[in-house]
Amino acid sequence: MASSDMKPKSISRAKKWSDEIENLYRFQQAGYRDEIEYKQVKQVAMVDRWPETGYVKKLQRRDNTFYYYNKQRECEDKEVHKVKIYAY
Repeated sequence: MASSDMKPKSISRAKKWSDEIENLYRFQQAGYRDEIEYKQVKQVAMVDRWPETGYVKKLQRRDNTFYYYNKQRECEDKEVHKVKIYAY
């Protein structure tokens, strides 16, 4: 399967927080579905991550503005249900 034409087959909402949900939250705040779409749009091989936690550290939006994230959790419990989980 070519990575340039990957489209999600289904979508669901997050029910509880996890490390995966934290990273999805950060990608979606920056305007992307997930890491796959970010890599397709920005043509990058790696995403900057905090070595201690593995959370996304920095993302570039489509308008080339950068979002910087903390090492700690940023997705509060009240925000978890807004995170979309895409299945390919």
